[in-house]
Amino acid sequence: MVRNRNINRLLVIASFLMLVMLVLSCNSKKEYITSSGSVFGTVYNITYQSDKDYTEEISQTLQDVDNSLSPFNKNSIITKINNNQDTLLNEHFISVYTLAMKVSEDTDGAFDITVAPLTNVWGFGFKNNTQPTKEQVDSLLQFVGYKKVSLEGKTVVKQNPGIMLDCSAIAKGYGVDAVANMLTAKGVENFLVEIGGEIVTKGVSPRGTDWRIGIVKPVDDPLNQSKEMQQMLDVHDVAMATSGNYRNFYIADDGKRYAHTIDPRTGYPIQHNILSATVFGPTCAVADAYATAFMVVGFEKAKEILDRHPEFMAYLIYSDDKGQNKVWHSPKLKVE
Repeated sequence: MVRNRNINRLLVIASFLMLVMLVLSCNSKKEYITSSGSVFGTVYNITYQSDKDYTEEISQTLQDVDNSLSPFNKNSIITKINNNQDTLLNEHFISVYTLAMKVSEDTDGAFDITVAPLTNVWGFGFKNNTQPTKEQVDSLLQFVGYKKVSLEGKTVVKQNPGIMLDCSAIAKGYGVDAVANMLTAKGVENFLVEIGGEIVTKGVSPRGTDWRIGIVKPVDDPLNQSKEMQQMLDVHDVAMATSGNYRNFYIADDGKRYAHTIDPRTGYPIQHNILSATVFGPTCAVADAYATAFMVVGFEKAKEILDRHPEFMAYLIYSDDKGQNKVWHSPKLKVE
């Protein structure tokens, strides 16, 4: 009787080991595939382990997000809203709008998707490239404010037809999430999705280890040619987004440098000492939105917000009183 039990146990163990070897064998046959392209005015690079090529599905997912949120797409939902055309909202738009309103409320309006008229007049949204007057800025503030729009069913209601929406500070992050969710739904367990520096990782890299990603050093780089890294990190199962003023800026006729991040509450580009904000959050869209908000509120306020959100981590680069670059990061963020 005892002998039979031992035999049965050995058979169970042997079957289990064979199953493990089979799984490992099948997994080892899956190669890592890379898919790259352009979207949202930037480039994307996606690496994933699979026995099937999902390039077409990736492209379609990103196109669906573009059709919802891109102001440069003449037929997108956001373009129709900005042109005061009747349009029904889809799941992508409603998800981003709802999240944007929550972040706006949490940051006292530092993050605001109604900032479009200001970004346009300051020369970044559609490359006006001229410095607006105080009268112009003041006149546009009547069209800015997240409390001036509301969601009623599947439509956006604006208090003033001059109000325009701009989701550029959250769309890339949301696009990353959309692709990551699609790959996960397909059963892909190991991937890195990156769009314009916004990232989601899952599982392991082709080396069989954590994914190695970098935080770019904040140097003047309007052409986006610098690849110098401030910090390298080994991560897995993480969403990350970075906002900074070291690339998007212009020098006005008065010789003053104007950053691309506009404070929607004042109507002017921010003048804080924070140079770059990298946020790690539960989703890339959330990280993207808060990274922008941190650039608006500045170093000290950003840390106050982080204290309210233990689910976040951040890596902040700022300039001290002597003009030297300094780094602060969340204590739980593992930095070499």
